[in-house]
Amino acid sequence: MTGSVAGRSALDALHRVVATLPGAEERPGQDEMSYAIAESLAAGRSIIVQAGTGTGKSLGYLVPALMSGKKTVVATATKTLQDQLNRNDLPLLARSIDIPFTWAVLKGRSNYLCVQRVKELDDKSNQLEFAETTGPVKREIEGILQWARTTTTGDIEEMPRTPSERARKAVTVGPDECPGRAKCPSGESCHAEHARSAAQSADVVVVNLHLYGLHVASGGAILPEHEVVVFDEVHQLESIISDTAGIELRGQRFAAAAAAVRGVIADPSITKALETAGDRFAIALSAHNGQRLASPLHGSITTPLSTARIELNSVLEALRAVKTDNETVNQRSLRAQTQCSRLAEAIDLALGTFEGYVAYVDGADDRPVLHIKPLHVGPVLEKAVWTDHSAVLTSATVPMSLPQRVGLDTDGTEQLVVGSPFDYERNSRLYCSPEFPDRNSPHFGDFVHDELEALITAAGGRTLALFTSNAALNAATEELRRRVPFPILTPADHSRQRLIEMFMEDEHSCIFASQSFFQGVDLPGRTLSLVVLDKLPFPRPNEPLLEARREDVGREKAFGAIDLPICATALAQAAGRLIRTANDKGVVAVLDRRLATQNYWRTLLAAMPPMTRTRDRAEVEQFLRDITTQD
Repeated sequence: MTGSVAGRSALDALHRVVATLPGAEERPGQDEMSYAIAESLAAGRSIIVQAGTGTGKSLGYLVPALMSGKKTVVATATKTLQDQLNRNDLPLLARSIDIPFTWAVLKGRSNYLCVQRVKELDDKSNQLEFAETTGPVKREIEGILQWARTTTTGDIEEMPRTPSERARKAVTVGPDECPGRAKCPSGESCHAEHARSAAQSADVVVVNLHLYGLHVASGGAILPEHEVVVFDEVHQLESIISDTAGIELRGQRFAAAAAAVRGVIADPSITKALETAGDRFAIALSAHNGQRLASPLHGSITTPLSTARIELNSVLEALRAVKTDNETVNQRSLRAQTQCSRLAEAIDLALGTFEGYVAYVDGADDRPVLHIKPLHVGPVLEKAVWTDHSAVLTSATVPMSLPQRVGLDTDGTEQLVVGSPFDYERNSRLYCSPEFPDRNSPHFGDFVHDELEALITAAGGRTLALFTSNAALNAATEELRRRVPFPILTPADHSRQRLIEMFMEDEHSCIFASQSFFQGVDLPGRTLSLVVLDKLPFPRPNEPLLEARREDVGREKAFGAIDLPICATALAQAAGRLIRTANDKGVVAVLDRRLATQNYWRTLLAAMPPMTRTRDRAEVEQFLRDITTQD
């Protein structure tokens, strides 16, 4: 099939699908996207597509992928988007497209009930599992056990109520604990294994980016073979591959391993030595918190790690020596052995040399974490993905340096930008003024609070205020709760999901949050009319991995190659929270005059939706008041 034929076939199929939708309307950007992807897949090439909000990019890439006849893995940014594709988009295609196909959703092992752990917990003669469990958590686990008898998938996300972290850990196992299907008496009924089997035979497999990253890191051992991979929300790809291709070590891993061992061996001396080694490792790390580390690691870190490695050998020998006819104890032993072995492997890597990787310590002073991450993810992705797969890389905001950052051949990769169908010029305003005080001024905090008060009042609440530091977030929350009559909700008070639910229930409420809310938050409709950023979201100058990457490209190029693309992407993502449907209206206020004064302002604006710009607060307030009075 030639490219032009592939493109026309994909367009015809897309139009048949769209025609079945209520209120179907033409989306030129979606058509352009679908045609270009079809041609690229037919030619065996990769393509980058920046698709503005409202383009309908899910159908825009799913239709040509299905029409190609090639096995496809779709890697999304979130499990929520996985579920959307599974429950909405793929069933729609199955009903309306001429080509029969199957699909499967695959998540990480810890997202599924562990059938073996459930059996152990359900065994009334076995009280050990509940020995250290509090009453509320115990009741929660008992409810999960009831649900376990009815579920066919074991997917935790399908539970009527999201379980607490303690309850979740009691009924699941992570990849570092599971001994594998062959060694587990419940292997044949394992939910995670059933999901993997379904993925093997499916034409389309939906995963999240993190799982795909683990697949890359494992040398291709997790997902079935496939010809096409779609990276949705690709602006997160570099960060996620950096995480999954490296290692993390923290003192809590030793404590978790010791806890697993205690479920098998009653001798406290064995687990105590392991816990002590973990504590000494954490103390050693705390002295280097916030620092990059040389390779090989300094003796102050390798000494407690070497001691911990010796203790792990002793623990593993003790576990292997356990002989019993009790299958529950045997399975606990296998899980503990697996957990200790994975920890030992991580220690071995940390004790070696790691050319091309960056080692550093971060986290709270009492809970420091050792990271060893690749300096560049390009070589990792080139070997594991780009060489043998056609790839579709898409997002509403594609960093300008993405091809270089992820190792794509720019000559062999098409790049396409399709605009949003939304009328940003009419329905939105971008507010920023060169007259704002400098962000380093001692009066800047007061200025932010005054602006927030005026804007929130004009909007009648309905605000998402985003801060680049927790200190600024906390100060603004305290001050504005005194100044405005509207509820101000923060992540300190509620879980993320509950925060969003409360915000949607009360259209006059406000959310004050940090950078975790810059993306992945969908708040359509009248409940959101105003998005405020206190400062431009540049990365921290002392972030160790970025420091190393800046040095690698050279200080004279670092700002343009590293910092500016990160800021532009984060700013565009934050602004993208405002307009989610064709009827949404509102204001994005950036209280940082650099957006209006610095020589890079055009680069930042180019990444954002095409909003009408203004520096006049009175105009903004009137625009907001007009929105609030509309039916």
